[in-house]
Amino acid sequence: MALPTANAATPLRLISMGGALTELVYALDAQRSLVGVDSTSLYPAAAQALPIVGYARTLAAEGLLSLNPSLIVATEDAGPPAVLRQLDAAGVPLQVLAAEHRFEGLIDRTRKLGALLGRAAPAHALAVRLTADWQASLDTVQRLSAGRPAPRVLFILAHGMNQMRIAGQGTAADAMVAYAGGRNALRHVAGYKPLTPEAVIAAAPDVILATEQGLQAAGGVDGLLKLPGLAQTPAGRARRVIAPEAMALLGFGPRLPQAMSALAHGLFAA
Repeated sequence: MALPTANAATPLRLISMGGALTELVYALDAQRSLVGVDSTSLYPAAAQALPIVGYARTLAAEGLLSLNPSLIVATEDAGPPAVLRQLDAAGVPLQVLAAEHRFEGLIDRTRKLGALLGRAAPAHALAVRLTADWQASLDTVQRLSAGRPAPRVLFILAHGMNQMRIAGQGTAADAMVAYAGGRNALRHVAGYKPLTPEAVIAAAPDVILATEQGLQAAGGVDGLLKLPGLAQTPAGRARRVIAPEAMALLGFGPRLPQAMSALAHGLFAA
């Protein structure tokens, strides 16, 4: 299917499915093309004023098509597959970008999105700036972690007190912890697993990592530490809980260098 081209005669009508992609659209100064975003598009705040098409993993074709988009961009996390097939059948161009949890993946998405939106030159400039910021953050991690053991970190993904999971290998949280100089306390398992007291106690984390939104859902640090097993861990006894904003921590968007540096500061705080 031929992709639309951005020009003054036929303005692009863009839907972004994924908070990190939406951040990139704004970073490329292409937000005037946006007609809708998914529910994870909370940053920048201006994105919250746009029509919401649902959560990127559980989309409905009707809501997307009602906005008459000429292009939809998403990561491979978007779905379900039946909805993506409906969009294709309706003739709506859909571009799926890899959601790999690496800095190089961010640069690749930046350049590809810039090409799609007719913003190749700003995308190149952004990639150069991100690369410089990333190197500065790597230097920060090296300085903070020099001569110190890597702290054991347990990431808890919380959507509510009855929906708590912990992160193993192959997750965005696992990648961020490693980049920031930590060691995933659940590195022996893959993906997300239900939080159980046995798993938490066996992990014996030095630091509990959550998200700002998840910590609020749990009722703050006190509420989080009431979860079975957490108070019995080294991190729980020391009340060492770090909770950055979710998309900054897990989205691998344009705030990635700053998020990694901030996480390293939290992990190696005296």
